[in-house]
Amino acid sequence: MYWTLELASYLSDAPWPANKDELIDYAIRTGAPLEVVENLQSIEDEGEIYESMEEIWPDYPTDEDYLWNEDEY
Repeated sequence: MYWTLELASYLSDAPWPANKDELIDYAIRTGAPLEVVENLQSIEDEGEIYESMEEIWPDYPTDEDYLWNEDEY
């Protein structure tokens, strides 16, 4: 399983919180690339509910990862 920002962006509007099957269904219905569906299928699922992309891809960049001061702009 590998994630990129482009692949993860297809799940940005997913109906969070969601389980694995709901995310796969969402990816298929929205026309996400096959890699997104394959990544979701490869998750070892124990019936978990995911609250956000960070729970699926722990290295998903957040606003805190960028080093600029929004107040300056």
